[in-house]
Amino acid sequence: MKREEDKSLSITEMMEMSYELWNKNKEKWSPMEPEYGKNFILYMIEELGEAIAIIKKKKEEEIMNNEKVRERFIEEMGDVLMYFIDTLNRYHISPEEFSRVYKEKFYKNMKRDFTKQYKEYI
Repeated sequence: MKREEDKSLSITEMMEMSYELWNKNKEKWSPMEPEYGKNFILYMIEELGEAIAIIKKKKEEEIMNNEKVRERFIEEMGDVLMYFIDTLNRYHISPEEFSRVYKEKFYKNMKRDFTKQYKEYI
């Protein structure tokens, strides 16, 4: 049986955790409203830049084989995901709504010819 800390998170759980953290800090943080969503996309991009910096400076070899570097890289990717989830919450996108659209896009992409599409684009 998996330990609790080894269990993967669902979108619903991540969104609930986001709200829990926000509730703890809501007197200091911006409201969970759409007009603040763009800021969280910008924060997400900033965190993605930090993950990119690790890739550039430490390279794939260290991310895969150095436990300290790997942990830091995963932490930065976690920050990206946290801001992504915060953005979903601020636009009041439910886990079910997101999952439905995500799956629709997946199935659409499964039918696409990316090589052909790319050649036509350029």
